[in-house]
Amino acid sequence: MATSFASDIRPMFRPIDVEHMKRYGVLLDDFAYMSHAENDYGNARAVLETVVGNPPSMPPGGPYWTAEQVALYKNWMDGGFQP
Repeated sequence: MATSFASDIRPMFRPIDVEHMKRYGVLLDDFAYMSHAENDYGNARAVLETVVGNPPSMPPGGPYWTAEQVALYKNWMDGGFQP
């Protein structure tokens, strides 16, 4: 079964995360934004960088994503950014 944005990825972003990032023009809850192919899917890749960075910078102050959440996000990307 393919990983989907609507059922698997979107729920990982809390309402506070979505609202916080909107002020920076990052639309975590918007499939079209997150799966946009420009710059080799740069929006999705930038989000990944913030959740796996050393230290992670998203969500602000934690709780940070688990290894399982990061793997699910990567699976969504590797699976072709399914809606």
